[in-house]
Amino acid sequence: MEVILLERVAKLGQMGDVVRVKDGFARNFLFPKGKALRATKENKTRFDGMKAELMTRNLALKGDAGKLAGKIEGKALTVVRQASETGQLYGSVSSRDIASMLSTNDLTVNRAQIILNAPIKAIGNYKVPVSLHPEVEVIVTVTVARSADEAARIARGEDVTIQRTDEEEAAAAAKATAEAFFEPEVVEKLRADEEAETEAEAETKTAKPAKEKKSKKEATSE
Repeated sequence: MEVILLERVAKLGQMGDVVRVKDGFARNFLFPKGKALRATKENKTRFDGMKAELMTRNLALKGDAGKLAGKIEGKALTVVRQASETGQLYGSVSSRDIASMLSTNDLTVNRAQIILNAPIKAIGNYKVPVSLHPEVEVIVTVTVARSADEAARIARGEDVTIQRTDEEEAAAAAKATAEAFFEPEVVEKLRADEEAETEAEAETKTAKPAKEKKSKKEATSE
């Protein structure tokens, strides 16, 4: 079926474009949402008459969405859920949950604006797009964890599905406390030094077997 778009539709086209879509998509989504008209001769004439009004309305809606985007862009949300040791949630985090957390007294976000292909079913850090207007999209960070402390660890890039010993837990806690007192530049340097030390240890472990193998070969030749 050919339709005339009344607004920009992702992966389809811009306002006024005539595009071919599946009949079900047009009847179940585009037409009910007021995003398109069937591309008949009468509707083409109708669109020409309402184009100026549509453009004016679109600019106004885009402006409102831009203001809302300024309040949402970069927000970090923490969702605490029960989960197994492997990180699988006993339930899920849906677009409705995220929309509810973003909505406040002075702004409203509905679930249809949360671009989530499937509910979140495991702990972790997620970048979730929020479509406030066909031409305005922002990203929010959603951290799903079993506790606020675990959420902080996930935010630091830790793999919380790996069980740690008591000594490792104590070391991690001490590190987090120390970082709280340092300037960001110092923290970055400490992390860089730690990563360099880890890489050096990995290279040593890789090189050692090769050296032993060579020694064994030399001993055989002798």
